[in-house]
Amino acid sequence: MSLTDLTDEELEARLVALHADSFGWALNCCGHDDAEAEDVLQTTYVKILSRRATWAERSSFRTWVFGVIRFTALERGRRERALARRAERAGRLDPDDLVGTVPAPDEDLDVRIGAAANPQAPRLREALAAVSDRQREVLHLVFYQDMTVAEAADAMGVSVGSARTHYHRGKERLRALLAVEEPA
Repeated sequence: MSLTDLTDEELEARLVALHADSFGWALNCCGHDDAEAEDVLQTTYVKILSRRATWAERSSFRTWVFGVIRFTALERGRRERALARRAERAGRLDPDDLVGTVPAPDEDLDVRIGAAANPQAPRLREALAAVSDRQREVLHLVFYQDMTVAEAADAMGVSVGSARTHYHRGKERLRALLAVEEPA
């Protein structure tokens, strides 16, 4: 079934069914900034519902939606960095003000990943922040969104081989980071 075969109501129902997972993925793509993730998800829904984003049916609907979310977040980040560069060139912004503008995972993430039930959650959050963006993306899609590595590759817009490499290296890096003894 193609996107054009779906009625607006059917398309909306599919998006509603994926909303919780979509928001989790948007949070991951936006450095766990809730407001940013909400904006990205809203823009994604507008693209999909207005049929500006097209589903070629080479992947599942869910994988395609995750890809649209990722690319929307990347577009937004590029646009914001370009605006910051223009403002800096115009002399309206001190370059030192740009340090730390990429949001880091917030402390509320501990609650979302179950810190109360898992005392290791802060260590996991720190370890995930230490791996590369691509590694973190593929790990998130595979472990939290129950995608295969091939589906994650499709959502990320990379080859399956590249996704497998990032997946393997990310797991190894996490394993090494989490194996380090916690200071007493």
